[in-house]
Amino acid sequence: MMHTDLRKKFIQFFTDTPRNHKEIPSAPLVPENDPTTLFTSSGMQPLIPYLLGEKHPLGTRLVNSQKSFRSQDIEEVGDNRHTTFFEMLGNWSLGDYFKQEQIPWFYEFLTKTLKLPKEKIAVSVFEGNKEVPKDEESAKIWKSLGIPENRIYAYGVEKNWWSRSGIPDKMPSGEPGGPDSEVFFEFTDIPHNPEFGSRCHPNCNCGRFLEIGNSVFMQYKKQPNGSLKELSQKNVDFGGGLERLIAATLNEPDIFNIDLFSNIIQTICRVSGRDYSGTDKTLMRIIADHLKAATFIVASGISPSNKTQGYVLRRLIRRAAIKLHQLEGKADENAAIEICTSVLETYNNTGYFDPQKDKERVTAEIGTEMSKFTKTIRNGMKEIDKILKIDGKIAFNLYQTYGFPLEITAELFAQKGQKLDYNQFKEEFNKHQNLSRTASKGMFKGGLQDQSITTTKLHTATHLLQQALRGVLGDHVRQKGSHITAERLRFDFTHPNKLTPEQINQVQTLINEQISKNQKISMEIMDLPDAIKQGALTVPGANYPEKVKVYSIGNFSKEVCGGPHVDFTGSLGLFKIIKEEASGSNVRRIYAVLT
Repeated sequence: MMHTDLRKKFIQFFTDTPRNHKEIPSAPLVPENDPTTLFTSSGMQPLIPYLLGEKHPLGTRLVNSQKSFRSQDIEEVGDNRHTTFFEMLGNWSLGDYFKQEQIPWFYEFLTKTLKLPKEKIAVSVFEGNKEVPKDEESAKIWKSLGIPENRIYAYGVEKNWWSRSGIPDKMPSGEPGGPDSEVFFEFTDIPHNPEFGSRCHPNCNCGRFLEIGNSVFMQYKKQPNGSLKELSQKNVDFGGGLERLIAATLNEPDIFNIDLFSNIIQTICRVSGRDYSGTDKTLMRIIADHLKAATFIVASGISPSNKTQGYVLRRLIRRAAIKLHQLEGKADENAAIEICTSVLETYNNTGYFDPQKDKERVTAEIGTEMSKFTKTIRNGMKEIDKILKIDGKIAFNLYQTYGFPLEITAELFAQKGQKLDYNQFKEEFNKHQNLSRTASKGMFKGGLQDQSITTTKLHTATHLLQQALRGVLGDHVRQKGSHITAERLRFDFTHPNKLTPEQINQVQTLINEQISKNQKISMEIMDLPDAIKQGALTVPGANYPEKVKVYSIGNFSKEVCGGPHVDFTGSLGLFKIIKEEASGSNVRRIYAVLT
């Protein structure tokens, strides 16, 4: 099945009667107002306020296809099923239906709409722990649908519990989560893994089973004392990988053979002069995935750098460059650009890209990074020539400084008759990982509880900032993007020139006047055309649902926005601009704080 067909069938299934869901647009890949994460990694991520009880403009039943990126499995990319970028098909019940509706609906979608063979479906449920009992209800529903007991598996929190932060012990205070029920498709022509005797299980890593959907029954909230408390509303959060569902409909265990990758793989074959076979398969899968993810991230407005999203982007491009070098003997920026162009072509007519603008940006950013790194590879090779005796610590320094994968270093020194100490490399690698985790915890401390307090104020301040800029500079000013951490806000806007000190002072004065007036912030749900007609500002190029929330700050500001916001401006404190700079052609960027 083609990706356009399956995406459409899923949305149609849940919007049809009697399910009656409302479609919501895909949220941006780079979240604007969530300091706890770098990328949108699931469809539920932008919906957390509504899972916790806030009312959604479109009601209690929602559905969409969400662009998603996850880097935690980056080392797994190269097999037949793992990717960093993917689309997540999702449906949600916000305190409406629960297990008795969700499980039969998804089963109907799989077996009747997609016509998957029933005998190839296996499921899993939560086995229970000291706080939450075994999910006997889900198992009973699956049995009533005809799933035999020997194809219903029970697993613990590591496999059948879902929250953004993982198992219950790792959930921060305020985060929702709950047990889940996963669905797997079995490729019966793949041999059983001998490690598991005569019969594999769904969470076996041999590739025989492919997870194609996960219904999370989000009914708990982590308390400050570490316990779990039932939410006032029981929610359903379903996610199913579009790529994996397509592979199941084709009985194709290699997702890189489906239409969302086939053109990209063919381009890699053409530019490298190699075939998609043997050991080259692994290299091509990594290149295809990493450059696809890089294309989407660059189109989201991110440039390669050594910080946050830019660092992840740089790592993707450089890892792809190394694999290209292994594949064709060079890391050619022109080859990378051709591959990225095939990504844009693959997603033509999805609305995810602006064909001309994004092609120019992707070509410039990825081409430049590849060109720079090509020189780095050459320099790394010169450095290798200077090394008389390789050891694990030197190998790690080559990996960290020049991006040389361990297998390349091992191969190069094997040609010199030297054997690499893998254990020493692993020790150095683990030290680096521990430092990175410590840094990450510092960067993203606070979680959702912090997001609901400090960053709510900063987000509210961006509304005041946009209107103040329009008042000082003119109505051509429109938001191009924003990013908020627990310490500051960043706001990008259209304007051709650097702001003068006088203009910066005027903007600050206007905002602090509105704060001192303690203006009330009100919200109204209305149809999008009516909101625009009433003068509510939107973000140009953003997708909005048919009904939206409109937040007004007195008579000063009116914007279409999902929130969150404070109730009165007086709680914000003093607004101060700490930096103003260029962000792109005719785009300026402001950093500001509240004190």
